[in-house]
Amino acid sequence: MCQKREGYVPVTGGRVWYRMVGTESEGTPLLMLHGGPGFSHDYLASLEEMSDERPVVFYDQLGSGRSDRPADESLWTLQRFVEELGQVREALGLDRVHILGSSWGSMLATEYMLSRPRGVVSLVFAGPALSAPRWEEDVRGLLSGLSEESRRIILECEEAEDYDSEDYERAVMEFTQKHVCRVSPWPDYVQSSFETVNEDVYRQMWGPSEFTVTGTLRHFDRVDQLRRIRVPVLFICGRYDEATPATTEYYHRNLPGSEFHVVEDASHMQHVEQPEEFMGRVGDFLRRAEEDFG
Repeated sequence: MCQKREGYVPVTGGRVWYRMVGTESEGTPLLMLHGGPGFSHDYLASLEEMSDERPVVFYDQLGSGRSDRPADESLWTLQRFVEELGQVREALGLDRVHILGSSWGSMLATEYMLSRPRGVVSLVFAGPALSAPRWEEDVRGLLSGLSEESRRIILECEEAEDYDSEDYERAVMEFTQKHVCRVSPWPDYVQSSFETVNEDVYRQMWGPSEFTVTGTLRHFDRVDQLRRIRVPVLFICGRYDEATPATTEYYHRNLPGSEFHVVEDASHMQHVEQPEEFMGRVGDFLRRAEEDFG
């Protein structure tokens, strides 16, 4: 039976919940940074299967999932989340670690790596968002593939700033089912992340939807700094990903020596849609990075 442990770690602003799976595994731990901001780690839960080779560590960032949800809006900053990541590593004794950043987690991972932390063996960017302006441009382009009715509703609701209407939510769901998770019906662990999202955090840092970026991250762009990352990096996305293959490859080209892979017949949640390919590709990358780590 796979050994697990879970609990809480004190961080700036409260406590965050964590789970470590495969505590008896011998490989270098893999630390998961979930998307959002404001979503939980739940949609990544199927990646527990990678714990046969290494401990896999999940945590819900402050304000999300099982972690504390303080009402202090001053806590929802990129730098505080970077600080939190360091505090989680220290509390769990993750002196040597792989990091997988999913979606917003790729922003967090990038900012953290630019602070030159020690002991990071490799980095995986899954469905990365390393330039918010480019993300918004790409995702706005994807709206052309929606039904005429959904496009009309999105345009009308955004002009009226009516982001809470049921019509707008239905139109956004059409986009989500095409470019975020194409599995139908969604597994319970994916549904859980959407049902428990902290809208206050999401809207303050990102915006009212994936394609309307009005929050504090709207100017985030670290593409010109990627060359400062000195560990092996894998960029991976789905063919129909809102983190488009063209843009993900653009990030890859700006980080010499990095690797790039597109998962066919998948979108943003490649690990849910094509788990065997995703975990196989990531697992191979992690093993090679460990062999080369000094």
